[in-house]
Amino acid sequence: MKYLIGLIGLTLVQSFCFAQKTDTIKSKELKEVIIKAWQRRDISRMPEEQNGFLNNGKKNEVITLAATNANIAIKTGRQLFAKIPGVFVYDMDGSGNQLNISTRGLDPHRSWEYNIRQNGILLNSDMYGYPASHYSAPIESYEKVELVRGTGSLQYGAQFGGMINYITKRPDTLKVFSLESINTAGSFNLFSSYNAITGTYKKFSYYAYYYKRHSNGYRENSQSDATAQFVQLNYQFTANLSLKAEIGRSKYLYHIPGPLNDSMFNADPTMSTRSRNYFSPDIYVPSFSLNWKLSEQTKINLTTSAIFGSRNSVMIDAFADVSDTINRTTGQYRNRQVDIDNFNSKTIELRLLHQFRIGKLESKLATGFAYMNNDLHRRQLGKGTTGTDYDLSLVEPGFGRDLHFRTNNIAFFAENVFQLNHRWTVSPGIRYENGNSKMNGEIKYYTVNPLPTTINHNFVLLGISSQYLFDKENTLYGGISQAYRPVIFKDIVPASTYEKIDKDLEDAFGYNAELGIRGKIVQHLQYDVSLFRIDYKNRLGILVLQDNTGQPYTYKTNIGNSRTNGIELFVQYKFPITNQLFAGLFSSTAYMDAKYTKGQVSTGTANKSIVGNKVEAVPEWISRNGLDILYKGFSCTILYNYTSSTFSDALNTITPPSSGAKGFTPAYSIWDFNASLRTNSFLSVRAGVNNIFDKQYFTKRPTFYPGPGIWPSDGRNVYVTVGIKI
Repeated sequence: MKYLIGLIGLTLVQSFCFAQKTDTIKSKELKEVIIKAWQRRDISRMPEEQNGFLNNGKKNEVITLAATNANIAIKTGRQLFAKIPGVFVYDMDGSGNQLNISTRGLDPHRSWEYNIRQNGILLNSDMYGYPASHYSAPIESYEKVELVRGTGSLQYGAQFGGMINYITKRPDTLKVFSLESINTAGSFNLFSSYNAITGTYKKFSYYAYYYKRHSNGYRENSQSDATAQFVQLNYQFTANLSLKAEIGRSKYLYHIPGPLNDSMFNADPTMSTRSRNYFSPDIYVPSFSLNWKLSEQTKINLTTSAIFGSRNSVMIDAFADVSDTINRTTGQYRNRQVDIDNFNSKTIELRLLHQFRIGKLESKLATGFAYMNNDLHRRQLGKGTTGTDYDLSLVEPGFGRDLHFRTNNIAFFAENVFQLNHRWTVSPGIRYENGNSKMNGEIKYYTVNPLPTTINHNFVLLGISSQYLFDKENTLYGGISQAYRPVIFKDIVPASTYEKIDKDLEDAFGYNAELGIRGKIVQHLQYDVSLFRIDYKNRLGILVLQDNTGQPYTYKTNIGNSRTNGIELFVQYKFPITNQLFAGLFSSTAYMDAKYTKGQVSTGTANKSIVGNKVEAVPEWISRNGLDILYKGFSCTILYNYTSSTFSDALNTITPPSSGAKGFTPAYSIWDFNASLRTNSFLSVRAGVNNIFDKQYFTKRPTFYPGPGIWPSDGRNVYVTVGIKI
């Protein structure tokens, strides 16, 4: 805390000096800005057209981060997405390394059911090989977060989840140079520092930051060190032509404390079962974007981008009830497993937006293409050292698996908004994808059976959405859109000699459908209510089969279909109490009924039907409810989060085995309190208490990384954030 005390002292002195130079007129203007910011919606909707994308008739939200009270230092997902109904947050670790979220009953692992972007630039590490996003920028660097559900996927990608776009802060257009510094100290020896410079000179503008964070973590052996850098350069050639260049980098080293079983969790959720496990992604994202307004009716957006970097781990990969101890004979630990993924993903996207008239009615056409060239080099099962530090070196040359997964794919899309009258629009769309993914390399333990080597991507997706404007505030919207999820790298790699892979694996395929109404009634009541369905076919799983000699083996194939029906409700009422005191009540609630409609899976020795079973890790209810208060420059939020129970596997296992690798995940309720104080444009302070009542809980039992078992979420913790802007 000594860093925090010194920082607060420095900023208060600077604030006093700055205040002496600030006249009373500016003070009054700042107070008005604060009130207007409160009246402005912290949750809003995307414009009907933005950067070549059309959003008519689609479920979407925009989070204005400056208007929210949330723990931005460690990316507390339930607070950041508090007003987005149905967001399931997988708290894999509490250090702020990654956001693991999903909606509508999809898999939250590294948000990989989404098309994830930053300023419109793709962030998924390899969309066809490993669609998780390992890029992890600080939330302090973002101005807004945009989220579009899956019905909008025809334009930007075919994911079931939809699209998340993190928008960075914009360059300061009033100064040649300005500086922002945001520093946080908190529980578990948390300290983070975000420092940015920005400005504009004639036609040139820039924004850049450097970020560093350390945390010892809630559990033993859960230290985390992260760093990130970003540079954005803009040049406005003319009023109609601009070029933007960006490069971002994120890197962190996470000391993985290991999974727990149920008895361990109940005894002490802070305990560790591993002291020698580490995980570290290091990701670079360069890009160029050209925006050209050809005429009042036609705009072109061209982007080229790439994902370069690695995902590295060294660990003892075993169940929680398998101890990692020193061998009495050798006097050493066992050798650890080294895994290294290298990403080399390149993307070109061209989008054209053209406005035209059909008679007296306006229409808009969004069209374009996206080309991806990816090479995921995966090296796994390397024999690592017996040491205790982060060390990727091998004691024996070579890896058990040394594979390349190369993808070439091109997609064409078109969506047109037909305005039937001044209130009603209909938007049909189409997406065509063509390409293939090829795997080659060596698996040392798998020399007899042939491996699948090529997966073709050749399909057409269709969709249609519509909206009807009752008035300026209230809108009826709905649509249906097909979606798919490709067979990814891990799906076609056999885990052992006794496992076979279906050479005719099919991509998961289905659709999103939704119908909703949103807007504002009376003077202060904002609402959004929607019904949805996700039909998800060709889910992957494992069966037990027998060969010609009667010997059993496991067979990875498409095992069944699922369907999720649900309701999403957001309602918020903001009202003045006095001229300076304002209050707001909100509820963000979702109900999800996710069940298997077809399929069977292995029980270990036989296959069992899963028809009617609940889909794993999908809670029926997620409800976040809160109270916002604003008084002058002070605002605070009390947030209550409830998530109902889930199962960890398709068999809906209730009683967990001794490993804790599967079983029931109990419901949990969490209370948070966050507050912020803005005394002027120079100084701001945030503080909060997360998990006020120190609830011991976990959100999910993963089946793979970071290891099968229980991963406890953080207990009660506090933080203080101080920001200055010059």
